[in-house]
Amino acid sequence: MRNSIMLQLLLCFVIGLVSVCVVQGEDAYKFYTWTVTYGTISPLGTPQQVILINGQFPGPRLDLVTNDNVVLNLFNKLDEPFLLTWNGIKQRKNSWQDGVLGTNCPIPPNSNYTYKFQPKDQIGTYSYFPSTAFHKAAGGFGGLNVYHRSVIPIPYSNPDGDFTLLIGDWYKTNHKTLRQTLDSGKSLAFPDGLLINGQTHTTFTANQGKTYMFRISNVGLSTSINFRIQDHTLKLVEVEGSHTLQNIYHSLDVHVGQSVSVLVTLDQPPKDYYIVASTRFSQTVLSTTSVLHYSNSNSQASGPLPAPPTDKYDWSIEQARSYRSFKKSKFKKSHYEFALFYLLILMSLNFNYLCRWNLTANAARPNPQGSFHYGKITPTRVINLANSAPLINGKLRYAVNKVSYVNSDTPPKLADYFNIPGIFNTNLLQSNGPVTIATSVLPTSHHDFIEVVFQNNENAIQSWHLDGYDFWVVGYGLGQWTSASRSSYNLVDALTRHTAQVYPNSWTVILVSLDNQGMWNLRSAIWERQYLGQQFYLRVWNAQQNLANEYDIPHNALLCGQAIGKQHP
Repeated sequence: MRNSIMLQLLLCFVIGLVSVCVVQGEDAYKFYTWTVTYGTISPLGTPQQVILINGQFPGPRLDLVTNDNVVLNLFNKLDEPFLLTWNGIKQRKNSWQDGVLGTNCPIPPNSNYTYKFQPKDQIGTYSYFPSTAFHKAAGGFGGLNVYHRSVIPIPYSNPDGDFTLLIGDWYKTNHKTLRQTLDSGKSLAFPDGLLINGQTHTTFTANQGKTYMFRISNVGLSTSINFRIQDHTLKLVEVEGSHTLQNIYHSLDVHVGQSVSVLVTLDQPPKDYYIVASTRFSQTVLSTTSVLHYSNSNSQASGPLPAPPTDKYDWSIEQARSYRSFKKSKFKKSHYEFALFYLLILMSLNFNYLCRWNLTANAARPNPQGSFHYGKITPTRVINLANSAPLINGKLRYAVNKVSYVNSDTPPKLADYFNIPGIFNTNLLQSNGPVTIATSVLPTSHHDFIEVVFQNNENAIQSWHLDGYDFWVVGYGLGQWTSASRSSYNLVDALTRHTAQVYPNSWTVILVSLDNQGMWNLRSAIWERQYLGQQFYLRVWNAQQNLANEYDIPHNALLCGQAIGKQHP
């Protein structure tokens, strides 16, 4: 009885303390002004036109803390409409800020748009890049890192520093010329080289005996890469916002659109060491090197470069299967002990600092398994998606379930909001009709739990990304997926991420909890394929339209197509 009363008093004190903090504090606001321009630089030794943000290539690194409110005013000084998308930021209840042509009108030349978004309950390594007009081939990309709040634990010691590495293939050809090639119905040639942070040679300086986080994102257009550091091991700790079982690797495959974070301890003799990235699964192997420079180094990097994996797909598949989510140990104390423990933590913290922490927000959960177990939920729907590369009217297109997507003048999100008919088609992706070009949208219901099968019957690796979500990657397999394939799923500790690879003549299966209402882009992360139609939109719908499910249209929303002249707040 006494313990029960004490427990109630403790809980009341905690609730009261939290309430005071809610009144006095909120999440931080961070304001940015970015200007997008053309510039001339020579990433591969040949002068070419690139896209700069605030004069930088790559663009400025966006360093945020969980739940920061970002207010970013973007000025477009290009000669074409432009948008940025925030790759991996879930935009909770806020697909209005996603920055893709299905949800946003592009920013006209000599105009601006202010993005307002929040990395809600996220921690990890992400990136941003242009979503319009094949601009990604000219740059405009950058790193986006979301750090944990000091009061939120992470399952590893804070590193002594971190480095962001944006790795990707690159063409010497102007992006407009590349676009013309695609528009003419031809595929692009193989890229000309690889870049790390927009350069062919970079140096990262660190101190011997210290441990550093390397944040690696594949921001290229088409090729998977393998990353390795001479004489050093890589401890994988995070993948696209999901904390992982901390396995040790000598090299990592990172596919197009994906991001990983590794810890590297400088435990070797003081000298310089090669950092190597090379293409995977390509007949011609492109490589680029950087240098890990010990601050007390007494010699330059030397010796043979660390070799890539000798095996192709089997090695990569086994590595992908080895990724597991980090599982928190259960807190075994009684409710009384837990309340007392929590109270002591609160009392030990500086009260003024504590009250600047927004306690209305849940702690970031890189592993959604903390709230429910995905493996015990029966999917409400199975969605089979097959990629293909058909010829339509004699020109190369790319398709999903025989539908090649084309952007409409009116974004489907605006058409949906303003009830404008005839903009998109919701009946094609689940049919078995002829190959067609259409603005395709797949209707789903808010709070459905879906199983998505990516079937790749081609001889090239694929990479698929879903905006607005992370998802459980539960299975990889060879050949055709069947219902019997479910026996091989990992339903215990699968990793969550936002981009999944699908190996040649193989399948990959993901499970998605549709808890984020809106219009969300599901696309090939291989940008030629995305540009020529291998994408569509997932309409996550709830008939109860209220702010608890989805934010209202922003007052500064740009209008285009048939939405011009429509009234909105």
